[in-house]
Amino acid sequence: MSDLFNQDSQSDDEIGGLRQDTGSTGSGPKSPLAVRMRPRSLDDIVGQQHLLGSGSPLRALAAGEQGNGPAGSTSVILWGPPGTGKTTLAHVIARGPGRKFVELSAITSGVKDVRKVMDDALTARDLHRMTTVLFLDEIHRFNKAQQDALLPGVENGWVILIAATTENPSFSVVAPLLSRSLMLTLQPLTAADIGSLLVKAVQDPRGLAGEVEVATDAMDHLVRLAAGDARRGLTALEAAARMAMSEQGGDADGTTEADDGGSPASDPGPVQVELRHAEQALDAAAIRYDRQGDQHYDVASAFIKSIRGSDVDAALHYLARMLEAGEDARFIARRIVISASEDVGMADPTALQTAVAAAQAVQLIGMPEGRIVLAEAVVHLATAPKSNAAYMGINAAVADIRAGKGTTIPAHLRDSHYPGSKQLGHGKGYQYAHDAPNGVAAQQYPPDDLVGRDYYQPTGFGSEREVAARVEKLRRIIRGG
Repeated sequence: MSDLFNQDSQSDDEIGGLRQDTGSTGSGPKSPLAVRMRPRSLDDIVGQQHLLGSGSPLRALAAGEQGNGPAGSTSVILWGPPGTGKTTLAHVIARGPGRKFVELSAITSGVKDVRKVMDDALTARDLHRMTTVLFLDEIHRFNKAQQDALLPGVENGWVILIAATTENPSFSVVAPLLSRSLMLTLQPLTAADIGSLLVKAVQDPRGLAGEVEVATDAMDHLVRLAAGDARRGLTALEAAARMAMSEQGGDADGTTEADDGGSPASDPGPVQVELRHAEQALDAAAIRYDRQGDQHYDVASAFIKSIRGSDVDAALHYLARMLEAGEDARFIARRIVISASEDVGMADPTALQTAVAAAQAVQLIGMPEGRIVLAEAVVHLATAPKSNAAYMGINAAVADIRAGKGTTIPAHLRDSHYPGSKQLGHGKGYQYAHDAPNGVAAQQYPPDDLVGRDYYQPTGFGSEREVAARVEKLRRIIRGG
């Protein structure tokens, strides 16, 4: 569901900068909607059904079952985008019998904090028979020394470690900890998941208790802009409800100006939340992008593949996505230059000229105007005929070099300008191309073992159609065919 559902501050004890509780669910009426809608069991969680089936490791862990090795490990790494349920799962597991919850943030905690948790966990286990559930948020921000400090507690079972990360653990978590953990991948919530969650929040007594009625177009807007993030969806719903209620003198916790202990007011019915309220509450979609993590490479990959596939609309989408996420425009420009040669090539030689010009223009004028230049280059490349013949040609030539092919350079092609070169036969028999008919001479250019090897295989697309005919004619002349 959402990793926003932290324990309410009224039920937490602040001890040494560490948040600790025993899994209580209390939350006052003024708590944020997301907190009030916190799930109390795995069955309350929306989405992530691929991890919550009968007999799954998470269900076993929540039930208090423990084992050894990754399959039954008490160490779990939850990998997924924000708002998909990482913190929620940790809190639900902490509600198991004889457990207490401790949360560390990798942003503010160090090795000293980790060691204190381990010491306290040993004391709680030995003296109070309590198991500590340690939730470590953003573990990818922990350096190697900090992650190594977790190993004794994980190996010896002093704590149930639940670590959350938005970045690929294979790149950000040390191998010893990764090998001792069960890695679970959380998926973004679907539109249906978000929709059912918001509908439930409108009616649930813990939520808005039926005090509002959300118009269909307003609900669709909230679901769409939540972008798979439950936290974002619930927060926006609460803000929209508050705006609608404020127009009628009420509040988003279900109280009105007449509900202050005075005379009761007539019930006007649910407050109507309209599209304009939703638009004001949430004015930009969540952008799934991380400039250092997987999303950086995934979006860049989708961008290039869309250009290669000639889908100009998708290419512009990914360009906008990178720009809105704050990606360096120079990085984008470099990728466009590469694509011009790799994917368009000789099918439209002017594509490279456009790409290089765009890269230079971006450096000259900067952003935000640079986005227009980049868009022009993207449109040119995406709509151009495609050929990877030059790219494949150089790859084939490199492969032959690495395989040891390509013997001695023919003597007539060697440098004959230094003293003694002519005695070695260098340059003897060389035919100056400009003196030959049509400026092309019949003679051997490649090493003996590569004669007749065709690296460049032009396509019949775009301008390369004419190049293909010319290459065929040139090869016949040069090779004496």
